[in-house]
Amino acid sequence: MTSRGAARPNGQSQASKICQFKLVLLGESAVGKSSLVLRFVKGQFHEYQESTIGVKFEIWDTAGQERYHSLAPMYYRGAQAAIVVYDITNQETFARAKTWVKELQRQASPSIVIALAGNKADLASKRMVEYEEAQAYADDNSLLFMETSAKTAMNVNDLFLAIAKKLPKSEPQSTSGAAGRSRGVDLHEQSQQNKNQCCSN
Repeated sequence: MTSRGAARPNGQSQASKICQFKLVLLGESAVGKSSLVLRFVKGQFHEYQESTIGVKFEIWDTAGQERYHSLAPMYYRGAQAAIVVYDITNQETFARAKTWVKELQRQASPSIVIALAGNKADLASKRMVEYEEAQAYADDNSLLFMETSAKTAMNVNDLFLAIAKKLPKSEPQSTSGAAGRSRGVDLHEQSQQNKNQCCSN
């Protein structure tokens, strides 16, 4: 089994290759936003190393504080990507997700990559939001869409990787200055330090 801290095969310095992107999570409380981040950060990524070299996410998780709606624009200002999460067993969370998508489309950067995640796919027997309904909504609004399960890890890696592939690598974000304090996830090297930086709440 490959070590998580394995050196890059070509031995090149990755310092000049990293592009850092701010990614925000939005959605009602208890839909599993923090669980998705934890699953992503603690997962195994070595099989994806080469395809995702050069992408680092600075992940902002609201921890359910979207109720402070007036502060939301400050939260997603400057974000290059957003994941809007709903619970497939709760129709109301899907309606609320649509509201967040509209707000992002109206107020966030025009080039923001928005992904819609139907979480808790492991509870399909209690489904209240049909896959086809969510897929049609995503298609109509040019969103990435996947159903996910933070519990089983279903599609969690794939969701973040799909977002990474859509981000413009030609305009790297500066990784100097605040980078050392960011809650960054380097998709190439999943060191213990990165895990501690992320999701420490």
